[in-house]
Amino acid sequence: MSNKNILKNKRVGIIGAGPSGLAQIRAFEALKSQGFAMPEIVCFEKQDNWGGMWNYSWRTGVGKYGEPLHGSMYKYLWSNGPKECLEFADYSFDEHFKKPISSYPPRPVLFDYIQGRIKKSNAREYIRFNTTARWVSFDEETKKFTVILDDLKIDKTYSEEFDFLVVASGHFSTPNMPYFKGIENFPGTVMHAHDFRGADQFIDRNVLLIGSSYSAEDIGVQCYKHGAKSVTLSYRSNQIGIEWPEGMKEVPLVTRFEDDTAFFKDGTTEKFDAVIMCTGYQHKFPFLPDEMRLKTKNNLYPDHLYKGVFFNDLPQLIYLGMQDQYYTFNMFDTQAWVARDYMMGRLELPTPAERRLDIDQWLEKNEQAETGEEHVDFQTAYIKDLLSLSDYPHFNVDQVAVMFKEWLKDKEECILTYRDKTYQSVVTGTKAAVHHTEWMDELNDTKERYLYEVTDEEELVAERI
Repeated sequence: MSNKNILKNKRVGIIGAGPSGLAQIRAFEALKSQGFAMPEIVCFEKQDNWGGMWNYSWRTGVGKYGEPLHGSMYKYLWSNGPKECLEFADYSFDEHFKKPISSYPPRPVLFDYIQGRIKKSNAREYIRFNTTARWVSFDEETKKFTVILDDLKIDKTYSEEFDFLVVASGHFSTPNMPYFKGIENFPGTVMHAHDFRGADQFIDRNVLLIGSSYSAEDIGVQCYKHGAKSVTLSYRSNQIGIEWPEGMKEVPLVTRFEDDTAFFKDGTTEKFDAVIMCTGYQHKFPFLPDEMRLKTKNNLYPDHLYKGVFFNDLPQLIYLGMQDQYYTFNMFDTQAWVARDYMMGRLELPTPAERRLDIDQWLEKNEQAETGEEHVDFQTAYIKDLLSLSDYPHFNVDQVAVMFKEWLKDKEECILTYRDKTYQSVVTGTKAAVHHTEWMDELNDTKERYLYEVTDEEELVAERI
């Protein structure tokens, strides 16, 4: 039977147009450009633009139409890993920017890069913006999904059927907000990292961050960089364990609050003006019934997903980007290419029992990995496994792993200067440029400032013109 007949009337639904959802669209377009027949593809995005987390909004809480706000992005965010470790294998930074740039770009520059690849395609025609998924059901007889949707802009509810459903809605948007005795009486600012939009409000303030994740590390450093009086990070079990500059420190977990005073597990106390909960996120899929919902904590290999992608009890249900991440954009790509080949009938999955065995083997390897370098090696092996299953352009994954390990050492060496380091692209071989301003001195994160070294005054003049 021809590819065209197999795919006749087949429909693929994609929930989310962030990097993972866009990767899935791009995977289909890569085959379409080669003349392959395609299923009908429809992507639903509740925001008014693509990009997921990279679609920055000043809003907190709820969006324009009253939906829980998706993004956790903030002003002054710069890549916290070398761009050479996330580069698309089929769309290089050189191709996009036409010149070498530094290894750690700010948020607007990375968003520009993400958009560059997708703008070359017809991706926008597949996406329905301001549309959110309300509920999903699966019919065992027809083997089809029914998705109930809300068009937020015109306040219309409707449903559509799909043969495959790709969940690419991310897992860094529903805050995990713990309770500490007395926090309700804290007189200053209390927020979750999800609602952090910039460090400006914390100038000359004593800030307490609860958590030892990458968000705690980065938001803490951002507050320090932009003028906080002091930054204290409170950890539950594991310290970040690096040498902090004067004015930053790590302490054991908070046990309780009395007004503006925090009491810590080691018996010490300290007064603060603000508390930021960097306590992680929940995998939350309110549109999925219990039997289809991925239930996991943040880790490098969620259970119940064959190859980290296919829901084992129902492989037509596909999850992208649900892992904790060293690799990001290129990992989403490798997942999307494999998922595409399954949906196109180009990849046959083994039996449920064989899939379960494969999952268990990866779970065991994940359990054995303890150090940062071991986690890098684990996810590197995972990427290589995915690459062996599809025709995604191969790149030197082992060299990317080397860069990740150098990055880990750079941060240990100095948390304030690691973003000034440069790396070499495994896609083009280009050595990154040294940024015109050291990161600690660069308080302007606009694309114009980054690429062309314009001053604040020059930007204002350009805006008036």
